[in-house]
Amino acid sequence: MGIGGGVGVVLEGVRASVAALDGLTFEDQNLEDAAMTAVGSGVDVLQRRYEIRLERLEVAARLEAQLAAVKAQDVADTVGFQEAMTPPDASDSDRTYVQMSVVEEIAGVLAISSAAAGALVEQSRRVCSLPLAFRALAAGAMSWQHARIIADETEGITPESAAALVAHFFDPAAPHPARGAAPGDLVPSRFRAKVRSWRERHHPESIQKRHAKGAADRRMEYTPDTDGMAWLSLYLPGDTACAIWNRTTATARGLQGPNEPRTLTQLRPDIAASLLLGAGHATAPGEAAGAAGAIGKVPAPRADVLVTVPVFSLLGLTDEPAMLDGFGPIPASMARKLVAGGADSFYRVLVDPRDGTPLEIGRKNYRLTGPIKHWIRLRDTKCTFPGCTNKTPDNDTDHLQAWEHGGTTDVSNLAQLCPKHHRLKHHSQWTPGPANKNEPPGWTSPTGRHYNPEQQDAEPTHWPHWLLALFSDAPERDTSTGATKQADEHAAAYCPCLEASLENLPQWEPDDEASIDPSDLSPDDPLWAELLATPFALSSQV
Repeated sequence: MGIGGGVGVVLEGVRASVAALDGLTFEDQNLEDAAMTAVGSGVDVLQRRYEIRLERLEVAARLEAQLAAVKAQDVADTVGFQEAMTPPDASDSDRTYVQMSVVEEIAGVLAISSAAAGALVEQSRRVCSLPLAFRALAAGAMSWQHARIIADETEGITPESAAALVAHFFDPAAPHPARGAAPGDLVPSRFRAKVRSWRERHHPESIQKRHAKGAADRRMEYTPDTDGMAWLSLYLPGDTACAIWNRTTATARGLQGPNEPRTLTQLRPDIAASLLLGAGHATAPGEAAGAAGAIGKVPAPRADVLVTVPVFSLLGLTDEPAMLDGFGPIPASMARKLVAGGADSFYRVLVDPRDGTPLEIGRKNYRLTGPIKHWIRLRDTKCTFPGCTNKTPDNDTDHLQAWEHGGTTDVSNLAQLCPKHHRLKHHSQWTPGPANKNEPPGWTSPTGRHYNPEQQDAEPTHWPHWLLALFSDAPERDTSTGATKQADEHAAAYCPCLEASLENLPQWEPDDEASIDPSDLSPDDPLWAELLATPFALSSQV
């Protein structure tokens, strides 16, 4: 986009949004006047005025995004004009001072710090260099927070990779485009998680190399804070940090009870501090270390974690990243280490090499209370309510259509809900939509607004080069993955080692008489009640 070339179009949208706000305000004023004179119409007037407030919030959010696009374009243009005025023969030092000067001037105009202005310049120039992202911002389809995430996550990658990342989320014609809720409909933290997962998978430098660099930088940081408090943080490999978090969370849940006044949030740091200081237990409020019940005497259930691993990656044939539940992409070597020999607390989830969908969790026959819940957990990844970021350990399994209203107990009628939104569902008119084996439900609000589900972006797994070479003479190719359709259909025939290797992988589900298939159970079997009552993180199975 050329200097100054995009603001005119954006301002047309700004004017339309302002006009929409004027129209809604005018309607609201008329309703207020009518309510003062018309008897018996108060309920309808109040309902419409309630809806008008929601509609104005939508328009105001769109207007904020459009104005952010104007600001970003003007910031980028300001720097561009200043660079154009700089003499071609200017020294590097002179150019540096010119850049510093324009940043300071932008800081002064906006009354922000120099550092904030510098960050705004970098973010604005990056967003404006990605037409699809800028158009979404200018149309009000996403907020400036979403645009900043794109700027952050495209830093350090090539322009081609950045363009591919943006196309994945904003171009429906892109190979394997993002599915489910649109980027602007996701809360920023969830959008960042999806962008980061795609970036890790498609980064030009392997995650294994980047992880090695990060691991070398591991450290602990201490920052004093106000009110006699302080922050202590650890920068660790993801699997280690995830295991620490899961252990403290599981132990905290074991400590909770009628005689424990501390919340889960308060218990976690108490347990971590006791373990780090060698006290051996979590102290009660006001008690010195060593004065109250030892952690060793508290049931500390294992917090089971799902590790989603592409088949070829688990076999060591590729280095494609795996996904660690509650964390995100991890190096293939880390995933292989976690599931080798049936590592405690980690469930291996294999994905189909053809399309990236889940292939299996343990054996074909399975115990009821574990793998069905794991499948829902794998499908949903978090509470399915719009905008909720509560992940699996705190979530319930709920019927989408109530049992008493004819709802069945299977994966297409079950979904994750955090305790708060579980209660809201049963005490309000928020209504979940249908789900299926691989897609969570969407939701409809009491005012009829529909919120599409957040879906994972499953992709075909990477195939080993030597396996692809077997099909190099095939006439029909899938250019998105490099794999042929014949490869998809006949991989087992050409690669018998694949099936044999999968058979030899460690299995976590016992093959005994207690293993049953849920399809064999009647709807009123008491095991279904046990399934729904068992929290995810407290499963005792391996």
